[in-house]
Amino acid sequence: MRPTGKLHLGHLVGALQNWVALQEPYDCFYFVADWHALTTDYAETSPLTQYAYDNAIDWIAAGLDPERSTFFVQSMVPEHAELYLLLAMTTPVSWLERVPTYKEQQDALADKDLSSIGFLSYPLLQTSDVAIYDGNFVPVGDDQVAHLELAREVVRRFNRFYGNVLVEPQPLLTKMSRLPGLDGGKKMSKSLGNTILLSEDAESVKRKVRSMYTDPKRIRPDVPGTVEGNPVFLYHDVFNPDAAEVDDLKARYRAGKVGDVEVKDKLAKALNAALEPMRERRQELASRPE
Repeated sequence: MRPTGKLHLGHLVGALQNWVALQEPYDCFYFVADWHALTTDYAETSPLTQYAYDNAIDWIAAGLDPERSTFFVQSMVPEHAELYLLLAMTTPVSWLERVPTYKEQQDALADKDLSSIGFLSYPLLQTSDVAIYDGNFVPVGDDQVAHLELAREVVRRFNRFYGNVLVEPQPLLTKMSRLPGLDGGKKMSKSLGNTILLSEDAESVKRKVRSMYTDPKRIRPDVPGTVEGNPVFLYHDVFNPDAAEVDDLKARYRAGKVGDVEVKDKLAKALNAALEPMRERRQELASRPE
């Protein structure tokens, strides 16, 4: 995970919950990808160290166990860069230019100069991160499968030249690869300001949930509303363990018999219940940075 700021609910749903579950059946390696952070944030590196601490604290607070899994900082294992260099010698530039997110990220981060070789070739560094450990599987969302397929092609090409040296990694798809933002956008993202941080206090969570995008056609509580695709109900499905309550809210919402305030307040309560153990653990860890 790149150390580019504090983690939010999107990281929890799209990665961390899956990472926690994988600790039991697999030998797992989790690292702070500080070199990957340089692909977009090379111009300002001063926050990286604190962000690295924040990442590790949130991982442990979410349930990752450094006694069962391997934690490390990418730049402290220089062999990642060595293998990245070797892979760069055999990989055609055209393969990197066709990665779907290459142009998408350049458009999304138009305020940054992403014309660097490092940004173009970050999929090779990702490949190195996996191949160096003979990684059999990589936990990814469906939006990352194209990256992993490129990694497999890079490994196959390398092996054609030098023998059966590296392992082709397979995807382990997450159940839910992304969480929509509070504004109804497709993705929760710090740069879009539509997030709830894992470290957010209870009042802040309640305030942000109250501001969430919902059915825009529903101007009064007595107007039947749409549940499908409604971010508030999607969050209920993910974070509210009381299925009977969620079903009741959906039925009344469709019938125009419940207001957005009640629906959102119950979501905030469920979210805070899920986050409270993490807040306590996080606070305890932050007091012991060593």
